[in-house]
Amino acid sequence: MHEMSIALSIVKIAEEEARKARVKHFAAIDMEIGTLAGIEFDALDFVWQAAVQETVLEKAKKRIVKIPAKARCGECDEVYSLEYIHDNCPKCGSFLKTILQGKELRVKSLELFPAP
Repeated sequence: MHEMSIALSIVKIAEEEARKARVKHFAAIDMEIGTLAGIEFDALDFVWQAAVQETVLEKAKKRIVKIPAKARCGECDEVYSLEYIHDNCPKCGSFLKTILQGKELRVKSLELFPAP
């Protein structure tokens, strides 16, 4: 299950940012994950609590924006949505494509707790 290693990498990013900002915990983390990023969202949810335990993200609310996959056909230039990487163009049937979005895996922001 590579979702645990992904979760731990996200924690590492947050810990580096916490050091820079001189904070002990974050209130929330916002991420963007593409539907073609190879992430099982249920598996990520399952491992999340274990990965963030006793870290700067332990108290953070996890918010994920799922980025739907889109491609541009290499034959007819049609832009279309796809569910799987191997989906073909709905207009001309070609499998030649450029992925425009859907492979993202990024920490978009880390939110601090409000000042007392």
